[in-house]
Amino acid sequence: MTQNATAYLANNAYRSAAVAVPPLKAVVMLCDGAITLLQKALDAHEAKRFEEGHTYLTRATAILRGLSHNLDFTRGGALADRLYKTYNALIMACLRSYGRPQARDNFRRIIASLTELRDAWKYVEATAGKAAKAKTLESAAGR
Repeated sequence: MTQNATAYLANNAYRSAAVAVPPLKAVVMLCDGAITLLQKALDAHEAKRFEEGHTYLTRATAILRGLSHNLDFTRGGALADRLYKTYNALIMACLRSYGRPQARDNFRRIIASLTELRDAWKYVEATAGKAAKAKTLESAAGR
């Protein structure tokens, strides 16, 4: 699959998820998907199923690419810029690590970083949900 086709699929996956569920939940789900795919890539690599592992790696990096390309820099400002750099650093780390002797350790660090990022998005989602509920309750009480 070419890079353009992969990017197109990643973009569509993000947009489809964002339409089906709230955007913050979509980001959490996509991070979960990338984590799962990276773990599968590592498992396949260790079992010497390199083609299968590469397929998982390509799918995981496509998710990360989709996340990075759907950031709103006008609304997100410096945070969006930092997230863009983070997603791209994770992509590059994945690509540089696969097939190397230290792939296991590198992938574990990448997965740990992505898990920490996912957990941060979960926290933002939970906080935003509580704020929305409080706002709804305030509106109902004010009527």
